[in-house]
Amino acid sequence: MEAALSSEDTERAALREIGDLAVWSLSSCKQGFGVDQLRDGSVSTYWQSDGPQPHLVNIQFHRKTVIHSVRVYVDFKQDESYTPNKLSVRVGTNFYDLKEISILELNEPSGWIEIALQSPEKPVRAFLVQLAVLSNHQNGRDTHIRLVDIFTPQADLHPVFVPFSQPETLAGCCIR
Repeated sequence: MEAALSSEDTERAALREIGDLAVWSLSSCKQGFGVDQLRDGSVSTYWQSDGPQPHLVNIQFHRKTVIHSVRVYVDFKQDESYTPNKLSVRVGTNFYDLKEISILELNEPSGWIEIALQSPEKPVRAFLVQLAVLSNHQNGRDTHIRLVDIFTPQADLHPVFVPFSQPETLAGCCIR
């Protein structure tokens, strides 16, 4: 007997993680705690910033991309003052035209934080997504973020294919 899918499972099935299609950069990092650790899929590793705030994670795409949501994994229990308290999400075509579309206040978070960036009537399309850590818990200076995922709707990755059915269109659809 199959279990029914929850609405969250159904929505997640309609999304695709596209972080591997992007170029990632950071405002700063301690040696050995950079993009590789942020994207390795393990909650036991993390990115650690090294410098003044705001701490930035830049996600750049080669083409304008529909962005559905961003997920960030943080853990206050392990990271304490390194845990982000205030996050900003900005989108644009380059670093000079970024627009802030979301600010989140986090209270001792532990686990995945889902940041929805699109509504059904207005999808977000961007070349660049920037996560900015504006402040940390307990006035911490550097930050730890364990994982970041970025998603697009499946439908935006695969254009709808309409098969040809008329003989005259079928004759011209083959490449020789």
